[in-house]
This record gives sequence, structure tokens and C-alpha cells, in this order.
Amino acid sequence: MPQQGIPFPSSLAPFLTGFLWVAVILEVHLATGTTDPSDVQALQGLYSSLNSPSQLTNWKSSGGDPCTESWKGVTCVGSSVVSIQLSGLSLSGSMGYSSDNLKSLGVLDLSNNNMTGQIPYQLPPNLTSLNLGGNNFTGNLPYSMSTMYSLNYLNVTHNSLSQPLQDFFSNLGNLSTMDLSFNSFSGNLPASFSSITNISSLYMQNNQFTGSLNVLVGLPLTTLNVADNQFSGWIPKELSSVQTFIYNGNYFSNGPAPPPPPYTPPPPAKARSNRTHSGSDANPPGSSGGQRSSSGQGLTTAAVIGIVAGSVLLLAILLVGICLWSRKTKKQVNGGRTAAGGSHSSSKRSVSSDIQEQSSKSIAAVVDLKPPPFDKVVVEVVPVKNGSVKGVKLPVTATSYTVATLQTATNSFSQDNLIGEGSLGRVYRAEFPNGKVMAIKKIDNAALSLQEEDNFLEAVANMSRLRHPNIVSLAGYCTEHGQRLLVYEYIGNGNLHDLLHFAEDGGRTLGWNARVRVALGIARALEYLHEVCLPLVVHRNLKSANILLDDELTPHLSDCGLAPLIPNTERQVAAQMVGSFGYSAPEFAFSGVYTVKSDVYSFGVVMLEILTGRKPLDSSRARSEQSLVRWATPQLHDIDALSKMVDPSLNGMYPAKSLSRFADIIALCVQPEPEFRPPMSEVIQQLVRLVQRASVVKRLSSDESSFAYRTPDYEGIDAPF
Repeated sequence: MPQQGIPFPSSLAPFLTGFLWVAVILEVHLATGTTDPSDVQALQGLYSSLNSPSQLTNWKSSGGDPCTESWKGVTCVGSSVVSIQLSGLSLSGSMGYSSDNLKSLGVLDLSNNNMTGQIPYQLPPNLTSLNLGGNNFTGNLPYSMSTMYSLNYLNVTHNSLSQPLQDFFSNLGNLSTMDLSFNSFSGNLPASFSSITNISSLYMQNNQFTGSLNVLVGLPLTTLNVADNQFSGWIPKELSSVQTFIYNGNYFSNGPAPPPPPYTPPPPAKARSNRTHSGSDANPPGSSGGQRSSSGQGLTTAAVIGIVAGSVLLLAILLVGICLWSRKTKKQVNGGRTAAGGSHSSSKRSVSSDIQEQSSKSIAAVVDLKPPPFDKVVVEVVPVKNGSVKGVKLPVTATSYTVATLQTATNSFSQDNLIGEGSLGRVYRAEFPNGKVMAIKKIDNAALSLQEEDNFLEAVANMSRLRHPNIVSLAGYCTEHGQRLLVYEYIGNGNLHDLLHFAEDGGRTLGWNARVRVALGIARALEYLHEVCLPLVVHRNLKSANILLDDELTPHLSDCGLAPLIPNTERQVAAQMVGSFGYSAPEFAFSGVYTVKSDVYSFGVVMLEILTGRKPLDSSRARSEQSLVRWATPQLHDIDALSKMVDPSLNGMYPAKSLSRFADIIALCVQPEPEFRPPMSEVIQQLVRLVQRASVVKRLSSDESSFAYRTPDYEGIDAPF
């Protein structure tokens, strides 16, 4: 007989109904709260980067509230955007560079669209699932993925991604599924793959990976597909336990594991009968057990006597050889002492000279650009006759152009197409028959010494491997008929120098928040050159004229990797002319030595330009103000003086606290002693804080072309920055 429940008092029914209605209203209110302003700004930027497609219903490029207006594919919890799923909507355009503002976003699915460009350097930091498969993305996986600790699912299949994978997987221990298939990735698998200790499914088929699979040993894989690559060597026997393992279309040696070393007898155990997933025998050569005599006993007496006699004879020969070698060595040592005449100081001088020589070679190896940055391969450095160093030859991956093609694209390098001029030559705008616009740097052969001319292709090989959203990419080159030309991607919105110093001539004014973002972008480019590339790359010519801006005001650093082509004589002249007064660090003016710390100094000078709107050298000003660094440095920690230093074109539209922190970073970078200047990774951390706090700042108007922001100018308010 079923038990009866306790009867509910009918008098409480109205109260219960009222309580439920209050709960429902409260839940609806929480679910439809006003969207976080930083999330709104990021979605607006994404919408504009996607060319404002009509299929994204309710989306807006300005204004709007994604959470309350049900923007297509957007899911919110409270006021935060937690999921964006826009798969299969025929979207074009790019991802833009503001998605890192989506701090609460866990799922981002843009798969099966027609999106192009590179994957942004900064992605939503707290993603658990990222699906960009089935698009036309180029470049490489961004290094910033190394900090996406919560990432569980990564899918970039069927894109046009290339270059070796960067070694940044050490912190991605939560990753369980990764699909890199159907791209053009190359090089060996990164060593940090061994840190992905939760991975169960790994798809890498149809790429150009090389090397072995040894780094995958020990991972808890249930599905592994490495088909149609360029892997070689032996398949580790440990991978035979992977439930689904596909490895056809490579250059693997026969069998799943390497054979025993030469002259090593097989272990005294049963021959194993492992099989591959295709069912073929997997016994390594020479793995059969040792044979016994037909009588079933061990070695015969005669065999034992033979072995003992042979061992005695071998020992006697070895002893005679040792005696002869010892006598010869003694003679050589005595002869050496006689020749040296007992001069111990001479020996010390020789050793000291050797150490100094090795030290100079090491410094040269660090300063020069030699390696492909993505594969993190330590390039063997060997001396050449003139005392310089030379790295291992690398293949040139950039496209080779003919002189005729470049002449046609530039209208015979006409003056109308001239867009700039630098120390190595002039830069021209080039338009190709397919409508592609590029920038051509026509290097003046008179600026190249004979040796540096010979190293031109080596420099091209290195430059073509630099891939970063804030670095101008080298697409091609030309060496025909003795010419030296470089073909770059075209960045058509001018450079930072002109925008800062010629804005009064009818140009646009760069607002404060945009200035901070420009500084952050260049800092990221330098961090990539200094701390990601191995060996590191020193820019040596960092200045505002070499910082190009695109239509979204994203900065792109140009002339990366060109330093090895600049003759030493010109470097010395530049040091004498500029020295500590311009962009160059004091140590370069005094010794001609240029390091990553010198780049940091130059970056500090660029930040001073951004802050003040002044040129590093300006002879039109009073004598005490002609050198920007000398004039500004004593005032960087004086709040009152700092407010008078700010670029007048900002019209006071900046937060004082952000200004003060920006100045603090400058003061660190332009210190005269190189060892006290911070690495670029620390500079980035401080600039990121400014940008993150700026994300809550609202625009002065809804006009998207506005570069100015209305921000509270009170030192006691921390919200804006």
C-alpha cells in the first residue's frame, strides 16, 4: 500500500505562488541585465571586422545591448557574454583585434565560414573551446595561446595556416582535443606537446610536419591521426596501444620500434609478437630469441677454451698499446715544455686571448639575425675568415619576383608611386594584375658592402619567417640582374610619425586610448623578436616612422630583420649623428654595440613621442628642449609638469592616472644603464593593465571614426585606467 504524503496546507498556496513569481521575475532580470561595456565594445569590433553582415541579426557596430537584444549566436549569463557560436553563416572579413576584451567568454565557434587574415595575437583569455575550422586563416597559431590555461578544445582544421608550431603548449594541460589537420604546418613537433597530459584526441593529418613522434609517448591518447605528413624514423612502440592510430602517407621505417643497438644481443625473453593497427608483424629485426645447441646444452668445452684464449690475447695486445701510447705522450709533453721555454705567462695570455675571441663571437651570434624563429632551433655558429659568424643556411620561403613584374606593378618605379625612403633605399606602392597591393623596398646597391650583398638571401630567408600581427610581413624578393628588392604587405594608413606630428594639417588626431594600444602593439612585436625568436632578433632601427598603422589603427613594425644588411660605416655615422639625443641608446653612441636593451630604449623614446607629440630631435625649439629625452626625463615623475608635457592635440582628454603610469613605463625604458631597463614582457604586463582598464571607457560619440575618448580626469578614480 503506497505511503501518503503530508498534505500541503491550502492556506499557504497564495504565498507560494507569489514567491514563485518573484523568483521568476528576479531570474529574468538577472538574465537580461545590461551587457558589460567591454563585451559590447568587443562584439562591435568583431561585427565591423566581419564587414557588418546582415545574417548577424540584431548586431550593431555602435550602441546596442547584446544580452537584452538577443544578438544572433550570443549567449549571456547575467551581464557577461559567455558564448559566441556563429558556425556556417558564410561570414567574411577577419576577427579583428579586440576579442581579448571578452574576459568571460568560454566558447567561441566561428567555424565553416569564409573568414581570412591571421588569427589575432590576443584571443579571449578564458576560453574553454575555440573552433576556427573551415575558414581561410593564414599565418600561425598566436603565441598568446600559451596563457589560455582553461582551453579544453582547439580546432583549426581546413585553413591555410603554416610555419612550424611555436613551443608554447606547456601550460595547456587541460587540452583534451586538438585538431590541426588540413593546413600547411611544418617542422618538428614542439617539445611542449609532452605537457598536454589530458589530451585524448589529436588530429594532425595532411600537413607538412617532419621529424619523429617521440614527443607523443606517454600521452593518454585514444585517437591519433598523423597521416600524410613528412614524419620519419621509427614509430614508438608505446603508440601501438592507441585505440585509433592512423599513420599512412609518411616516411616511417618498417616496424613500430627501433632495432637493438649494433652488437647488442637480444634480451633473454620470449620474442614479442606486437602488431601494428594494419595487422602486419611488428617484430623489430633481430628480436628472435638466442638459439641453443642441438643437444639442448649450453656452450661446449672447446668453445669455452676458445673464448678464454681469445680474451687473454686481446688483453695482452691492449696492454702493449697502452704502454706505447704513454711513452709517446710523455715525449710530446716534454717537447712542448722545451718549446715553451717555461713561459707560463705566455700560456696565460694565449688562454685569455682565446676567451676574449670566444666572447666576441658569442656576442655577435646574439646580435645577428640567424634562425627561423618558430622552430626554436639553436643554430650552430661557425667562424669565417673575416672574424664574423655565419649560421646554417636556410631555405628561402618567400616568393621570388622578376624585375619586369615589379617594374610593371610600380609603373617603372615612378615618382607617383613613391611612398617612403629609408637608409637602405626607397619604398614604392605596387599594384599587381590580380588587384593585390604591396610595398616594394628598392635597396640601393651602393648601401651594401660586397659581403652584405652576398648575405642578402640569408637575410631574406630569416625575415620571411617572422610572423606576428604587429610586424609587417615579407612576402617576396628579387635578385634578378643584380637588383635587391623586398616585397612587403601593404599597410595603407600611414605611419605613426606622420599621424603624431602632422595631424594639425587636416589629419586625424590620435586619442589617448588609441595611443596606449599602439604602444602595446609595438611592445608585443618587440617581445616576439626578443623573447620568442631563437636566437633573438634585434631591430636596431626602431622609430615612429617605422611603425605603420592600418585602418583599425593596429600598429605594424617594419624593417624587422634588415639590420644585418646595413653597412657598419653607416651604423657608425648614425651613432655620431644621433647618439643619445635621438632614438639610439647611449651605449650605441659610445661603443657601437646594439642589444635588445637598446631596442627597449628606442621604444621608450617612441612612447615619449606618443605622450608629448614632440619629435626626438627638434632644432626649432629652445635649446633646452631640442632633445626630447633630456628635456622630458626629469619631469616624468612630476604630476604638474607631466600634465604640461602632454600632446596639446589631446585637448585634455586623458585620465591623469593612466598618464602617470604611462610615464612610469617610459622612465624605466629610457634609463641610461642598459641593465636597468625592463624586458619587453614586463613592459607588456604594465601596458595591458592600462588597456584593460580602458575597456570600460565610453566613447565621446557614437561615431566609429572618432579617435578621442571622454575619460574622467581625476587622479582618485581608478575605473578608466
